[in-house]
Amino acid sequence: MTERELLEKIKASQYVVALTGAGVSTESGIPDFRGPNGLYSKYPENVFDIDYFYADPEGFYRFWREALFPMSEAKPNVVHTLLAELEAQRLLKAVVTQNIDGLHQKAGSKNVIELHGNIFEYCCAKCGRTQRFETVKKLLESNPVLRCNCGGLIRPNIVFFGESLPMHALSEATLHAQECDLMIVLGSSLVVYPAAQLPIIAKEHGAALFIVNRGRTGLDDLADFKFDVNLSDFAKELMKHLMKT
Repeated sequence: MTERELLEKIKASQYVVALTGAGVSTESGIPDFRGPNGLYSKYPENVFDIDYFYADPEGFYRFWREALFPMSEAKPNVVHTLLAELEAQRLLKAVVTQNIDGLHQKAGSKNVIELHGNIFEYCCAKCGRTQRFETVKKLLESNPVLRCNCGGLIRPNIVFFGESLPMHALSEATLHAQECDLMIVLGSSLVVYPAAQLPIIAKEHGAALFIVNRGRTGLDDLADFKFDVNLSDFAKELMKHLMKT
């Protein structure tokens, strides 16, 4: 199958949903987690565990300051732009993402479901008071640990390992998986659940499944077709055909 043929399938479908993972953002300079140069090659794999956050908040915020705050300056790449354009042309219903970088919204996507939260929202883990991103970023320049006036730790509104996904996001994503007739997975290894359950749900409800990812994923055998290609090359080719029509 070619990118042009996939575009024809997208146009012939009534309800297309994209599921995106860390691989979508690597072209924007954001490291993935499990790759050769991923975050887990430089930081402990339990850095996203909720127990680690409470046990060593200073260590967590050191990681956050060094590795994740730069993420806020990243720019969308051609994959984000492609998905935004597909939505603008009413060929894509929604983007369900495992990413926390906000790049889909920066690219212009409107209907984005963030399964794992994002790096731009903060709140007190004790009283729930919200904090602005700019405030947190400035405070971290001179404070190793951030605490609310009530004494509670200030945490990013991301989903740590050991926590459940936000119910509203998971419910909305599940509904899209049940209703879609075509799901396209981009840049996800499909090994982290419950996100990896969404393509299974889509297939169970009769949808076609296409996976775009360099290297194997956990659901390759379930896919109708697998594009084992560079994501940027794939997106550029698909965009080229999209803009011709």
